[in-house]
Amino acid sequence: MAARAAARRDPERVLAGGEKRILCVGLVCLDIITVVPAYPAEDTDTSFIAADFQHRGVDVTHVAWQPHGDMPCACCIVSAASGSRTIMLYDTNLPDVTARDFERVDLSQYKWIHWEARNAAEQAAMMRRVERHNRARPAAERVHTSVEVEKPREELLPLMGLGHVVFISKDLAQHFGYRSAPEALQGLRGRVQPGATLICAWAEEGADAVGPDGELVHSDAFPPETLVDTLGAGDTFNAAVIFALSAGRSLQDALTFGCQIAGRKCGIQGFDGIV
Repeated sequence: MAARAAARRDPERVLAGGEKRILCVGLVCLDIITVVPAYPAEDTDTSFIAADFQHRGVDVTHVAWQPHGDMPCACCIVSAASGSRTIMLYDTNLPDVTARDFERVDLSQYKWIHWEARNAAEQAAMMRRVERHNRARPAAERVHTSVEVEKPREELLPLMGLGHVVFISKDLAQHFGYRSAPEALQGLRGRVQPGATLICAWAEEGADAVGPDGELVHSDAFPPETLVDTLGAGDTFNAAVIFALSAGRSLQDALTFGCQIAGRKCGIQGFDGIV
């Protein structure tokens, strides 16, 4: 789960209304953006992020707090002239979430679980646990799954065959030699399970997807009047598509909504005020 993504709804209110939630599995990374008076004091970065999540209504019940390791930190330089960004990541020895951590999750609370592809073997075990859960439930109670494969690492590719919805990045597509989103979808569709949806966003060219019926759908990009900040636009696109699909909207509507919200994000600094 990236710290860049933010939920807008109070989890206690949602649960009280009987609506199931969306769970994200991945890594929390502290992005330090623009100039700050001082860096957070030693050992306070995790509490800062937890407080920010609470402020934005993100439920941290299932965060796997680690007894050792340091918080990953990324220094992000955003160009005011072009809205482009450069990220300098300080990676650390913080362990990834394991399948054992995931055993603590009550799957019946969730309607959708999304993975950011990282430690593939552990995440595959998590996704298979959801598959076993779904086989024992009626269709209305099954958990939808999605996975984003962003980095062109060979060990991550098998995860494409486990999600109901699979997001692939432009970088991954280009790594395989594809020159457009439709070309990538056609070439990589055989890697997803039957009935799955494959989605690829291609920056200013919008996004394309192919659903269970094999039909290709496309949405143009929705660039803002002034490009301000593209940092996190991909995460915003994924979140908006998942939100729309989980609400029962069509693949075409979800793809268009994702491009609209990602475009809106590119026109503002940060994430406050996207919706």
